[in-house]
Amino acid sequence: MPDKKFTNEEIARAAHNVRKHILKIALERGGCYLTQACSSAEIVTALYMNILNIGPSLGNPDAQPFPGVPSATNMDYPKGSLYNGEHTPDRDRLFVSCCHYASVIYCALAECGRISQKAIDKFNVDGWNMEMIGAEHSPGFENTAGSLGQTVSIAAGTAHAYKMKGNTGRIFCMLSDGELEEGQDWECFQAASFYGLDNFIVYVDINGQQVEGWTKDVMNTEPLTERVKAFGWEVVTVDGHDIEALEKAAETPHAGKPLMVLCRTNPAQGIPLLESIVPKHFVRIPDKQRKEFEAFCEQM
Repeated sequence: MPDKKFTNEEIARAAHNVRKHILKIALERGGCYLTQACSSAEIVTALYMNILNIGPSLGNPDAQPFPGVPSATNMDYPKGSLYNGEHTPDRDRLFVSCCHYASVIYCALAECGRISQKAIDKFNVDGWNMEMIGAEHSPGFENTAGSLGQTVSIAAGTAHAYKMKGNTGRIFCMLSDGELEEGQDWECFQAASFYGLDNFIVYVDINGQQVEGWTKDVMNTEPLTERVKAFGWEVVTVDGHDIEALEKAAETPHAGKPLMVLCRTNPAQGIPLLESIVPKHFVRIPDKQRKEFEAFCEQM
């Protein structure tokens, strides 16, 4: 557990605030990944505020200037992993594969005091580290996700290294269900099972949508429970908006096996006005509904 224990009521309030902040961003900046905030707010806040055993943030709480893409001559940039605390053998680590969920990560970090609320003002502003698509310089991110499937593979490799070293810390990875179309994810699942990585826990936000529409219509991934179990994993399915269920899932016995938590979520959760818009990968508030969304944001 983290050094500071939060109540489930505090986590629920934080999840609500995450949605409110990101709806405000969508209204102010012309759009953002709003439905992902609706679906994953409880998952991310529960991870940071109760599930992960991570130490105090080592990152600067304020937004940091970012001069550009790291290179051999430019390695002096803010490291996103610092905001998840020091890497020690007994501490957990979080890898975020769904890098377009960056706004959710930043807002969750702000809710639990790892960055300042003022840092959110620099979200997606050129020249700052609070980018819309998270990378290794973005608060809360260990690495650049690159092509889908790479981050979960990096996370599994880290879990393998931890087991070889005898480290007691767990390795967590967060995915979204659209990524499960990638073959590399399933190669990783096979390898994680083969090596018995029972220190590896994957949370999947199953909001049912991807870039081109509902996942079931684009390329159905179901039945996920049976498929993942067939790869040798322990699998738990939960309501992704039930904080207690999300927390208990991480404690599921899975000796000798990696654990996957399939989180069934609603991409309009907390903002019912979105129900007329989903599925929508990137949300721009329609002009004809703008006043309605603004009023809803105010009352949140």
